[in-house]
Amino acid sequence: MALEPLDSCDLLCMDLPHAERVRATLPALGDIEPVADAARAFGDPTRLTIALALNAGGQMCGCDIAWIVGQSQKLVSHHLRKLKAADAVTSNREGKLVMYALTDRGTRLLATLTEVLPTASTATDLTGVDHG
Repeated sequence: MALEPLDSCDLLCMDLPHAERVRATLPALGDIEPVADAARAFGDPTRLTIALALNAGGQMCGCDIAWIVGQSQKLVSHHLRKLKAADAVTSNREGKLVMYALTDRGTRLLATLTEVLPTASTATDLTGVDHG
């Protein structure tokens, strides 16, 4: 006996007043697109790893990030540009170095996405900042 798929109704039974109320609460497509872009920015494992490294280490240069994530500088630079375009990462030039850091938005998105991930050490602060 074959089971019927449960992914669609067998008849149109729309509650139009309820559907219209819900539709009216949704943001405009133009407001949703930047959020979707930010979500896509973290959809790549390399970008997610870069963001995790920035979260753990604070502001760092691209060379350090490349070494930490075990990828080429060229590839990491590409992914940092994607994260920057999504307003998840910011950069600033310090002499000959370009330093990267997570934005507040990037930090919040990362925290939401990774709350279920185990960490190697949650007790160690790697930024070098004295919190005492």
